[in-house]
Amino acid sequence: MDVQTLTYLIVGFTFALYIGIAIWSRAGSTKEFYVAGGGVHPVMNGMATAADWMSAASFISLAGIVSFVGYDGSVYLMGWTGGYVLLALCMAPYLRKFGKFTVPDFIGDRYYSQTARTVAVICAIFISFTYIAGQMRGVGVVFSRFLEVDIETGVYIGMAVVFFYAVLGGMKGITYTQVAQYCVLIFAFMVPAIFISVMMTGHILPQLGFGAQLIDAAGNNTGVYLLDKLDGLSGELGFSQYTEGSKSMLDVFFITGALMFGTAGLPHVIVRFFTVPKVKDARISAGWALVFIAIMYTTVPALAAFSRVNMIETINGPESTGVAYETAPEWIKNWEKTGLIQWDDKNADGKIYYAKGDTNEMKIDRDIMVLATPEIANLPAWVIALVAAGGLAAALSTSAGLLLVISTSVSHDLLKKNLMPDISDKKELMYARIASAAGIVMAGYFGINPPGFVAAVVAIAFGLAASSLFPAIIMGIFSRTVNKEGAIAGMVLGLGFSALYIIYFKFINPAANSADHWFLGISPEGIGMLGMMINFAVAFAVSKVTTAVPQNVVDMVESIRFPKGSGEAHDH
Repeated sequence: MDVQTLTYLIVGFTFALYIGIAIWSRAGSTKEFYVAGGGVHPVMNGMATAADWMSAASFISLAGIVSFVGYDGSVYLMGWTGGYVLLALCMAPYLRKFGKFTVPDFIGDRYYSQTARTVAVICAIFISFTYIAGQMRGVGVVFSRFLEVDIETGVYIGMAVVFFYAVLGGMKGITYTQVAQYCVLIFAFMVPAIFISVMMTGHILPQLGFGAQLIDAAGNNTGVYLLDKLDGLSGELGFSQYTEGSKSMLDVFFITGALMFGTAGLPHVIVRFFTVPKVKDARISAGWALVFIAIMYTTVPALAAFSRVNMIETINGPESTGVAYETAPEWIKNWEKTGLIQWDDKNADGKIYYAKGDTNEMKIDRDIMVLATPEIANLPAWVIALVAAGGLAAALSTSAGLLLVISTSVSHDLLKKNLMPDISDKKELMYARIASAAGIVMAGYFGINPPGFVAAVVAIAFGLAASSLFPAIIMGIFSRTVNKEGAIAGMVLGLGFSALYIIYFKFINPAANSADHWFLGISPEGIGMLGMMINFAVAFAVSKVTTAVPQNVVDMVESIRFPKGSGEAHDH
């Protein structure tokens, strides 16, 4: 059976599964739509959280960016993983104890202000739209290759599927769908990684294969380590050493920080901890999610390195002199049809050659690496089809979570808590579904006209979350002195500074997007951390010169941090 037929079968089966689950778990109330009724088992919630968090950027783009930039790509691994730990330990249990549906709900009540709530709603929607653009782009990339449709058509198909189960099932439908999606995406990610690790190093665990010596076709040890081979190939072709970074230490620090604090401020991940029955369950599900996430994240560097070696050797041939286009591997011609790989025969010798600089004849989109890896390694057709299903599962699961944030921000925080306080439960649910539908249409537009490759777009969303929502949440939990004026000023200036910096270098003057023109050498991907520092500084400064926080709000902060009757530690 050919790859396309298998892809239709496997992807069709997974879509039928997701839609079946959505129908079975249809939301009948706003509580079920927003937080799945608050009765999800911690292990299942851990799986759903992992699927929600491991987006198309994790599944499709992360290994691709590490594969192309080597050491510099480690900022994504460190930032996203560290951010999840920060979220699980410092924020999720406290927000769960507070007991509200959404992040703007927490900010509105903690800072006793409808204005603060509205600013938080705008931040949440802005971040979610930036993030969802990357997801829809990922959906389009998968469909364009494996179902042989153009990227626009692929995005439309993805929009239709997400619309069905996100609008119908709400958080209840999304949660159980995400459990299925996690199983699909982790299986789809690990199978090719294990296959290639065994083929190239003889190790069944990719994590061990990453640091092992390569074997030849007969299974004999070559005595050459994988990373040494990559460094040698990179140097030979004019690329920087795979195991050495080109970014400044300050920029690495800021990008890692922006990704880390941005992860902790992502509204669609935070809301997942409201779906379990108790605060203790929120902690347990956070631990399980970290285990489920670690399975993929410890495999990413290995898969990236295996893919890079295979890609270079299949394009350039064993002698690194290039291969004739007529005899080139099928995967190159397959991906050429999508426009994500382009060949320009500069010297008119009929050979394909991949290198850095003027001699390079290949333009390769980073986002194809994980999807193309099974083809590059000549794995069975069912593995190729499985990876397509996994990429779609990753993109659709996060898209659904983000759409829920958009719909709840509009219906619950903007309408119910602000503009239409007397609205009925049924009407609120209707507006939530309308907001989801509008969100999908806008997300589709950004998926068809994306502002960059998937991981970069998502990195920008994390930077915006770091500079706006994260400080407001963390100060709301751990500070008794930050008032509404401070929080509002901090969010507005933090988000405004970061957004303007990103828009300038990414859209207004992309020609100046280099370390020579960046402020202190900090890239747009890392500026969110500086925006976060501005947010904290402004919030504390403004709070000092304005009215004190009311006593009832101080008491509320205390009740979030300390269980009733526990008191603070003291000597007896």
